Amino acid sequence: MTENIDVIKNSLLFEGISEENIAPMLNCLSARRGNYAKNDFIMHSGEETDSIGMVLSGSVLVMREDFTGNRNIIANVASGGIFAESWACTRGAALDVSVAAAEPARIMFLDIKRVLSVCTSACEFHLRIVRNLVSVLAEKNLSFSGKLTHIACRSIRGKVLSYLHSQAKSAGADEFEIPFNRQELADYLFVDRSALSAELGKMRAEGILEFSRNRFMLRAPAVDV
Repeated sequence: MTENIDVIKNSLLFEGISEENIAPMLNCLSARRGNYAKNDFIMHSGEETDSIGMVLSGSVLVMREDFTGNRNIIANVASGGIFAESWACTRGAALDVSVAAAEPARIMFLDIKRVLSVCTSACEFHLRIVRNLVSVLAEKNLSFSGKLTHIACRSIRGKVLSYLHSQAKSAGADEFEIPFNRQELADYLFVDRSALSAELGKMRAEGILEFSRNRFMLRAPAVDV
């Protein structure tokens, strides 16, 4: 997996671990790789997993379907991000989400038992990766809390603007890209796609925002959300 070393060493999970120590660590963690085409499922709801997934290239969607088949996107995980860590860390917990490739993706899997069982040969770096994993879990918790804030808004406009303002804040600019296409954004905010597109059109006509595909620019504060 040396061809993806830049992605790995710049990830939050391997933060603070030098490049020369990554290769032996991957061997210690029983790392394995898989390649997936767009829309391929990587993990299915109802399964158990003993591995953390890390996206080496492409991106994946973590999603949940209700009993009627409606899809709710929990998160988009981009290159360097990890997924399934909460379920892997919880013994006997079946996934209540599925993970699928949003585009062609290369995934590295790490054995959770090896991650959490500190070895003597690389103790210092192994302890660091455990601390990093805790930080990632905390960050994911905050991100999910943010999503709850967005979808708690009563109107589609409120949901959209809550999400877009959070993305602008993260980007540090009024112009930014989001990781979702229209259908994915609708599924993330749990709204109808046609209604979402109509509301976006209204806000553009009112001068609140501009957009092209997944690139947005916020122009004015929203009213009556």
